Amino acid sequence: MGTKEYDLIVLGTGDAGQIVALAAAKEKWKVAIIEKKAVGGTCALWGCVPKKVLISGEELANFSQRMAAAGLSSKTTPDWPELMAFKQRLTGSYSENSRSRLQKHGIDIYQGAASFVGEAAIRVGEVILQGSHIHIATGACPRQLKISGEEFMTTSSEFLYLAELPKRLVFIGGGYISFEFAHLAARYGLKVTIIHRSEEVLKKFDPDLVALLVNASEKLGITVAINQPLMRIEKKGDELLVIVQAGSVEKVYGADMVVHGAGRVPDIADLNLEAAGIEASQDGVIVNEYLQSISNPRVYAAGDAAAGGVPLTPVAMVEGKVAAGNLIHGSKYQRADYRVVPSVVFTLPKLASVGLQETEASKQGLQYDVSFRETADWLHNLRINEPFAGFKIILDRSTGRILGAHLLDSHADDLINLFALAMQHNLTAADIKQVLYAYPTASSSIQYMVG
Repeated sequence: MGTKEYDLIVLGTGDAGQIVALAAAKEKWKVAIIEKKAVGGTCALWGCVPKKVLISGEELANFSQRMAAAGLSSKTTPDWPELMAFKQRLTGSYSENSRSRLQKHGIDIYQGAASFVGEAAIRVGEVILQGSHIHIATGACPRQLKISGEEFMTTSSEFLYLAELPKRLVFIGGGYISFEFAHLAARYGLKVTIIHRSEEVLKKFDPDLVALLVNASEKLGITVAINQPLMRIEKKGDELLVIVQAGSVEKVYGADMVVHGAGRVPDIADLNLEAAGIEASQDGVIVNEYLQSISNPRVYAAGDAAAGGVPLTPVAMVEGKVAAGNLIHGSKYQRADYRVVPSVVFTLPKLASVGLQETEASKQGLQYDVSFRETADWLHNLRINEPFAGFKIILDRSTGRILGAHLLDSHADDLINLFALAMQHNLTAADIKQVLYAYPTASSSIQYMVG
């Protein structure tokens, strides 16, 4: 078994890994990067990008259905195989381009599973890599549910590569993965059910707007079953039986496919971190404010593999830049800024959030004012016949600064970034209302949302 030495070894080729590897290579460091799957990472290959490509077809179908009452007579149904082929061309080229970019900068790529065998030594295949520094950016994987029949479940990554859609789909878990894919599948006329173990779905989003989204989902034909913990999954011929606890009795849902949407965890279980003295929790590698391991100073971590940050691609990118800066310029060169982190659920309509929820503001003892309103009767929703829309804005009572912004809207993914920009730069409601906005546009509505 041979040994090779590097200035930096990076685990994972997603954004949080590539950013660090490329930054170090540009400083003439000798860099290796290890990937157990395809080069490119979850977001580009099994997450954000392919999901958004498929949702593009869903958006067109949704628009034509809503506008049927306004004179748009043709009914649009997206073609799943054609969309999949288009998505594959896009993601395939991204993986190839990522590999070429890394190799162009002299970075050695190792394909295989990484496992620590010492404080700064990693085995991959039949090779031992010794690194002066190591950066862990292995992303996340589906949470193990530890129920009988778990092997019959389809992961979200696998769902995004289905050659065809089954007629009956059951999604386990009431998070963003289940809701996004359920909306996507429902546009094809499939029987879709979301099963959630407790009462609250989409817990990280405003409950009033979530209630509106659940109504929109049910109108689309999606069954949202709450307070039904999953007990087991059985296979009877070609059918899957999903058995849940519904009150004092068991209830059975029949399905052709059961999709895991019940959470993701840091993908670090197989790294043998103990061999390197790297402390970790269920939230990931435990790091300090500079993204350096608290127990092994040679090691840094970022993205979903690191404890602390929100598991979102933009956060992973920021953390990658921070880790790169601290590795290259010194361990206390810079910190990540998590003050303003917007997030979006890409259902139709979209659900978005940034900043504090109302309950959080209350727990912190803040003095605040809340503005909540349904906006289906506002022009930018009336003109596209969108029946489910609304907002909740939380303002600091004394300064007028935005503490939290929460939206349900066809344009929520873009509008939430305007609120994030305002919050990042401490703009007040008065500042937002002073702007002269182009009209009629969705973004011009934010001046009315803040009071």
